[in-house]
Amino acid sequence: MASDLLAALALMAAPIPAAPALTAAPTLEEFETVLRRHDSATLALEEWCALRGLADPARVTARTITQTMNVASDAAPAMRDRLAIGPGDAVAMRHVQLSCGPAVLSVAWNWFVPDRLTHDMKNALRLSDAPFGKVVAPLGFRRRPLSTVAGPADDCPANTISTHRAMLVLPDGRPLAYLVECYTAANLAPVQE
Repeated sequence: MASDLLAALALMAAPIPAAPALTAAPTLEEFETVLRRHDSATLALEEWCALRGLADPARVTARTITQTMNVASDAAPAMRDRLAIGPGDAVAMRHVQLSCGPAVLSVAWNWFVPDRLTHDMKNALRLSDAPFGKVVAPLGFRRRPLSTVAGPADDCPANTISTHRAMLVLPDGRPLAYLVECYTAANLAPVQE
């Protein structure tokens, strides 16, 4: 269990070094291409941050807006169905802003099954600025995209350029998390020299 946390912390401590910045104004299609390359939105945003030269090192952090851990009774039946859990099983929710340097690149909601995480992973999510994808990377999850909408979907900030809904699935096929990710205009903004 502790080795899972050590592996996750090693990933967090190894940010992607800054690559040469893109010379032309980035496009939404280029951004979406980077997102599609990764099961983890955090890794995709770190790659994008490095490509754009937004920060050196290109490290994404999560600022928690709201968080509920081990909520058994408040989860809607549709969420329980998505996560393949019963009425008494716990559901947790983490609402965060993902940033690289000063730029907020994403506002995200993440509903997950805490019983499918190690104790160390739950503590890291509760007590640190570590993004979910980095903390749970040792579980070997895969991303299943559900939908992508140009612009903001419900509850996304007005400056959203793209909204993604996805499931993170464990190697045994059980759902780990349901995500709503609102990617902000900061991803395409000119880089301040």
